[in-house]
Amino acid sequence: MTERSIHNRKDEHIHITLNEQVQGKGISTGLEYYRFEHQALPEISFASIDTSTTFLDKQVKVPFLISSMTGGTTRAHEINRNLASAAEQKGWALGLGSSRVALENKTAAASFQLREQAPTIPIFANIGAVQLNYGYGAEECSEIVRLTGADAIVLHLNSMQEVFQDEGDTDFSGLLIKIARVADKLNVPIGVKEVGFGIAPDTCSQLIEAGVQFIDTAGAGGTSWIEVEKYRSQDTIKQRAASAFLDWGIPTVRSIEQLSGLPKPPKCLIASGGITNGVDAAKAIALGADMAGYGRSILPEAVSSAEALLERFEQLELELRISMFGIGAMNLEALKNTDRLIRQNA
Repeated sequence: MTERSIHNRKDEHIHITLNEQVQGKGISTGLEYYRFEHQALPEISFASIDTSTTFLDKQVKVPFLISSMTGGTTRAHEINRNLASAAEQKGWALGLGSSRVALENKTAAASFQLREQAPTIPIFANIGAVQLNYGYGAEECSEIVRLTGADAIVLHLNSMQEVFQDEGDTDFSGLLIKIARVADKLNVPIGVKEVGFGIAPDTCSQLIEAGVQFIDTAGAGGTSWIEVEKYRSQDTIKQRAASAFLDWGIPTVRSIEQLSGLPKPPKCLIASGGITNGVDAAKAIALGADMAGYGRSILPEAVSSAEALLERFEQLELELRISMFGIGAMNLEALKNTDRLIRQNA
């Protein structure tokens, strides 16, 4: 992969996710099948609701994080600065986009160096797990953490995206043992996330045994990176084949339920994939998640300005707090243990 084409790809991803219909079809998150049963007598003060929690040993004001999105180009740098500024002001955690380009091009590294804008919040770096089969290892992961000032690193699993990407890296063989080696050698926590197709319980258990400390479901029902790559592809056969996979993946709800119910669940379970508002996040936490991640649904504001993001963040936080008030949940522990989330008939 040339330096120029990596840059082009990242800007193309931003353009496509902003302007094209890239959501999966024939599949949903499953969140629409759940409703909170209203509590007319909540017996709590709205002003006293506590949404704070800890993530990566740091206090956050809400159980929200910005899912890894972008980096490595001038436009991506502007987006990341807006994300970091708003996240710092509101006390959210921040996931950086895939940071491999930061090692390959020192100029591009600046778009991932956001501690000036976000000195106190949890930040995690990010690289494709498949890169462990293409010359990367613990040393490179450690250097990415150093360059970004991150508190942790996430290895993303994106096999379906890579196979539809014209220039994709598709050797996913023997990765589990390499993930375990990285987890053993790094002096920061390591997480794993999907990119929109969910993580099954057997995979989650294998990753936990390998030393992975937090898992992001990134379930189906939101952005389909098969669709994103279809718009980029110059291969007409791949373009046509993509339509057979419109409903591919494990819905976000199913992934949350399965992973939170494991005998040995992740230390932190992040729900993402089609989370678009604060009620979605409240449902995800009530289903067993610890944090909720937002990606494409906040990208338009991230492109616009930090001020636009702040308004959107305030709305999302308000929706979470109102959801908690509506069922009488004073804090996140009460939300997570509520019996007022009811599954409707599909």
